[in-house]
Amino acid sequence: MTIGAFPPAEMVGTVTVESWMPGLPPVDQMPESVLIAEVRDAFGVIQVIEMGAYRFLEFGESIEQSCVFMADPGWLEYDYTRAMLLGALGHDAPESALFLGLGAGNLTQACLRFLPLDDVEVIELRPDVPRLAMQHMGLSDDPRLTIRIGDALELLESAEKTDLLFVDLYTDHGPATGHLAWRFLENCQKQLNPGGWLIINQWAGNDGKPLGAPLLRGLYHRHYWECPVKEGNVIVLVPADLEQQLDLEGLQAKAAALAPQLGYSLQSLIEALRPAS
Repeated sequence: MTIGAFPPAEMVGTVTVESWMPGLPPVDQMPESVLIAEVRDAFGVIQVIEMGAYRFLEFGESIEQSCVFMADPGWLEYDYTRAMLLGALGHDAPESALFLGLGAGNLTQACLRFLPLDDVEVIELRPDVPRLAMQHMGLSDDPRLTIRIGDALELLESAEKTDLLFVDLYTDHGPATGHLAWRFLENCQKQLNPGGWLIINQWAGNDGKPLGAPLLRGLYHRHYWECPVKEGNVIVLVPADLEQQLDLEGLQAKAAALAPQLGYSLQSLIEALRPAS
């Protein structure tokens, strides 16, 4: 792994976690929450919370960003991360991936483990995020992985072309401006190699459509696929060009072959896929 240097974290005590997401036992059945680490930077507070076998990366006032099963940091607990991995399976044989936003890094680790990747780059705004992920959330040192610190909207054009590009830029207030920025989202697609896929973790409205649906339909000419997930998001799968299609049969075959290694099935997410609405 190539990464910059980071300052030490401050170790603290016990807290109460107010936020929760589906997929884990109810809060009243979980062990007491313990604050493992907390730092403050120019953007606010970052915390690492432990609850039994799980650790959570949180921004601000208990706004959960990532969940890691510490016995297996590459395990994807939530459907939205599994749907993003499913989007990556749309590529026949990806060699490179670019992640805009790291979180705790478990999606990155899953992709490094289960996909034939040779080169993975991450652009993360906050320098404490990768440091905390490595120190407290099991992010492994992998020679294929490079992490750059900075604003993805500014650094995107300096990144290498890639087979897979993941956009997951969230703050303690919700999605960052890039999730609704025409030029940025256009440049994300342009950053793809032929046959590549852009995979966006997008909020959903009350109508079940992704945030900025009219913008996405216009920008990508309605040529993309959506995967709504139970956490309330919609994962958007955008091909590199208009000639490229999503091979559902091939996707099912690859997901079925991978299921024994993953420890879970992606079939329900394949069944939820729909053309751009």
